[in-house]
Amino acid sequence: MTTFLTIIHIFVCLFLIAVVLLQSGKGAQIGATFGGGSSQTLFGSRGAATFLSKMTTIAAVVFMVTSLTLAVIATKGGSVVKKAPVAEEKKEIPSPSIPGPLQGTGTQPAQSPQQAPQVPTQSQTE
Repeated sequence: MTTFLTIIHIFVCLFLIAVVLLQSGKGAQIGATFGGGSSQTLFGSRGAATFLSKMTTIAAVVFMVTSLTLAVIATKGGSVVKKAPVAEEKKEIPSPSIPGPLQGTGTQPAQSPQQAPQVPTQSQTE
Protein backbone atom coordinates (compact mmCIF):
# COMPACT_ATOMS: atom_id res chain seq x y z
CA MET A 1 0.00 0.00 0.00
CA THR A 2 2.76 2.40 0.95
CA THR A 3 4.74 1.61 -2.20
CA PHE A 4 1.68 2.18 -4.38
CA LEU A 5 0.96 5.54 -2.71
CA THR A 6 4.59 6.59 -3.03
CA ILE A 7 4.58 5.83 -6.76
CA ILE A 8 1.32 7.77 -7.23
CA HIS A 9 2.77 10.63 -5.17
CA ILE A 10 5.91 10.85 -7.32
CA PHE A 11 3.94 10.79 -10.60
CA VAL A 12 1.54 13.48 -9.35
CA CYS A 13 4.50 15.58 -8.21
CA LEU A 14 6.16 15.40 -11.63
CA PHE A 15 2.84 16.09 -13.37
CA LEU A 16 2.23 19.11 -11.13
CA ILE A 17 5.66 20.52 -11.94
CA ALA A 18 5.07 20.08 -15.67
CA VAL A 19 1.59 21.66 -15.59
CA VAL A 20 2.79 24.67 -13.63
CA LEU A 21 5.73 25.23 -15.96
CA LEU A 22 3.53 24.95 -19.07
CA GLN A 23 1.20 27.73 -17.96
CA SER A 24 1.85 31.28 -19.00
CA GLY A 25 2.29 33.58 -16.07
CA LYS A 26 0.14 36.54 -15.16
CA GLY A 27 2.87 38.91 -16.25
CA ALA A 28 3.46 37.18 -19.59
CA GLN A 29 1.85 40.09 -21.41
CA ILE A 30 3.67 42.78 -19.49
CA GLY A 31 4.88 44.26 -22.77
CA ALA A 32 1.29 45.22 -23.53
CA THR A 33 1.33 47.54 -20.54
CA PHE A 34 4.04 49.69 -22.09
CA GLY A 35 2.25 50.64 -25.29
CA GLY A 36 1.81 47.30 -27.00
CA GLY A 37 -1.97 47.43 -26.90
CA SER A 38 -4.48 47.03 -24.15
CA SER A 39 -4.29 43.99 -21.91
CA GLN A 40 -6.75 43.23 -19.15
CA THR A 41 -5.03 40.08 -17.91
CA LEU A 42 -2.35 41.79 -15.85
CA PHE A 43 -4.53 43.80 -13.48
CA GLY A 44 -8.05 42.79 -14.46
CA SER A 45 -10.10 39.63 -14.12
CA ARG A 46 -8.73 36.43 -15.56
CA GLY A 47 -11.97 35.23 -17.03
CA ALA A 48 -12.84 31.54 -17.28
CA ALA A 49 -10.35 29.05 -15.86
CA THR A 50 -8.25 27.34 -18.49
CA PHE A 51 -7.77 23.60 -18.82
CA LEU A 52 -4.24 23.83 -17.39
CA SER A 53 -5.39 25.76 -14.32
CA LYS A 54 -8.05 23.11 -13.63
CA MET A 55 -5.44 20.37 -13.99
CA THR A 56 -3.16 22.27 -11.62
CA THR A 57 -5.92 22.39 -9.01
CA ILE A 58 -6.70 18.68 -9.36
CA ALA A 59 -3.02 17.69 -9.23
CA ALA A 60 -2.45 19.90 -6.18
CA VAL A 61 -5.38 18.29 -4.34
CA VAL A 62 -4.16 14.77 -5.17
CA PHE A 63 -0.63 15.75 -4.11
CA MET A 64 -1.88 17.03 -0.73
CA VAL A 65 -4.02 13.94 -0.13
CA THR A 66 -1.18 11.54 -0.92
CA SER A 67 1.20 13.59 1.25
CA LEU A 68 -1.13 13.46 4.24
CA THR A 69 -1.89 9.76 3.71
CA LEU A 70 1.80 8.86 3.54
CA ALA A 71 2.46 10.92 6.69
CA VAL A 72 -0.32 9.15 8.60
CA ILE A 73 0.91 5.73 7.47
CA ALA A 74 4.47 6.61 8.51
CA THR A 75 3.39 7.66 12.02
CA LYS A 76 1.36 4.46 12.56
CA GLY A 77 4.55 2.46 12.09
CA GLY A 78 6.06 3.91 15.26
CA SER A 79 9.27 5.68 15.92
CA VAL A 80 12.65 4.49 14.78
CA VAL A 81 14.09 5.42 18.15
CA LYS A 82 11.94 2.83 19.92
CA LYS A 83 13.31 0.09 17.66
CA ALA A 84 16.96 0.92 18.38
CA PRO A 85 18.76 -1.50 20.70
CA VAL A 86 19.29 -0.35 24.25
CA ALA A 87 22.88 0.62 24.91
CA GLU A 88 24.65 -1.38 27.59
CA GLU A 89 25.65 0.37 30.77
CA LYS A 90 29.17 1.67 30.66
CA LYS A 91 31.53 -0.17 32.96
CA GLU A 92 33.95 2.10 34.75
CA ILE A 93 37.50 1.45 33.68
CA PRO A 94 40.05 2.18 36.42
CA SER A 95 42.22 5.06 35.39
CA PRO A 96 46.00 4.95 35.81
CA SER A 97 47.49 6.85 38.70
CA ILE A 98 48.13 10.50 37.99
CA PRO A 99 51.69 11.64 38.67
CA GLY A 100 51.98 14.80 40.64
CA PRO A 101 51.39 16.16 44.14
CA LEU A 102 48.50 13.75 44.80
CA GLN A 103 50.61 10.69 44.12
CA GLY A 104 50.75 8.29 47.03
CA THR A 105 47.69 9.71 48.83
CA GLY A 106 45.11 7.40 47.22
CA THR A 107 44.47 3.69 47.64
CA GLN A 108 47.13 2.78 45.12
CA PRO A 109 50.77 2.63 46.27
CA ALA A 110 53.07 5.38 45.08
CA GLN A 111 55.05 4.47 42.03
CA SER A 112 58.60 5.57 41.60
CA PRO A 113 59.44 7.06 38.23
CA GLN A 114 61.45 4.79 36.00
CA GLN A 115 64.89 6.03 35.11
CA ALA A 116 66.29 5.63 31.63
CA PRO A 117 69.48 3.55 31.42
CA GLN A 118 72.57 5.66 31.24
CA VAL A 119 74.69 5.49 28.13
CA PRO A 120 78.43 5.67 28.81
CA THR A 121 80.10 8.72 27.35
CA GLN A 122 83.64 9.01 25.94
CA SER A 123 85.08 10.45 29.14
CA GLN A 124 83.86 7.45 31.12
CA THR A 125 85.32 4.89 28.71
CA GLU A 126 88.87 6.31 28.71
